[in-house]
Amino acid sequence: MYAAVSGSASTSFWSRGLARIRGSRLSTSAKKTPTGLDKVVAAEVAAIAACKAPLKEAKVVPRLQIVRVYRWNPETPQVKPYMQQFSVDLNKCGTMVLDVLTFIKAQHDPTLSFRRSCREGICGCCAMNIDGVNTLACITKAKESPQPLVIYPLPHAYVIRDLIPDMEQFLGQFQKIDPYLKRPGEDDFLGMRQILQSPRDRSKLDGLYECIMCACCTYSCPPYWWLGDKYLGPAVLLQAYRWVIDSRDMAHKERLAKLRDLYSVYRCHTIFNCTKTCPKGLNPGKAIAQLKRLLAGLAKKEKPDLDTALPNPCYGEEHGRKE
Repeated sequence: MYAAVSGSASTSFWSRGLARIRGSRLSTSAKKTPTGLDKVVAAEVAAIAACKAPLKEAKVVPRLQIVRVYRWNPETPQVKPYMQQFSVDLNKCGTMVLDVLTFIKAQHDPTLSFRRSCREGICGCCAMNIDGVNTLACITKAKESPQPLVIYPLPHAYVIRDLIPDMEQFLGQFQKIDPYLKRPGEDDFLGMRQILQSPRDRSKLDGLYECIMCACCTYSCPPYWWLGDKYLGPAVLLQAYRWVIDSRDMAHKERLAKLRDLYSVYRCHTIFNCTKTCPKGLNPGKAIAQLKRLLAGLAKKEKPDLDTALPNPCYGEEHGRKE
């Protein structure tokens, strides 16, 4: 009897154990059923794994752009000026036309000549004619286009070599207008005190002092093409008006007297090519119109809001006290 009882007890024990194991397996499988949170975690883990995986190098499609550049070398005068064509991959150079020219000079033809300096539209060295517009190469974007990018030197100017124009006449005219402050009778007091200017008088120079003398406007002006030796041109006249209207300058009558002839100012026919092409967004046509009003007596220079008195030479420079 004992054996029979013990056998039945052991059988029931093992049967209960198997049931528990099966129940635990079922509960475990039920717990492993993916929920919404589990899916989000799995997606994040997959994203992290993808970030850590080495990147596959994407195949870069070349962006080829045809560039046609004006060429002329004074060392070979028997060769007439011609247009040289290059095929440039825009992916391998910067975004501006000046970057394209630099890439051509470095990779294709080291004999290509052009001016460059600041690369920020400040110095005006890289002025040239790009796709028919006088502008600065350093601030003109080179866009991928089925049409070729055509680059000439500034029009109606003597060419020294390739894209380098001769600026001697232009800069000589700029010197004629005396681009500096004039205060007659105060030469002995230079550097002894500040010359004051009110905010209102200072605002009159806005749109004038920003000119960088790149000559884009001057060489886009038809009257300057015809009478460049007599007509001063938009850029120089803009600078002339800047010094005439300056409240600190005391020689405006002398300046206007130099401009009072048939050619210096009045050859302007108000075509406004200068205003359209200015890379700095200035308005030389408006400045020339104001000069004409001053010369014709239709307007007069206003008196300065602040008058800087001359220092007393009998006193010391500090606080005006005797030493």
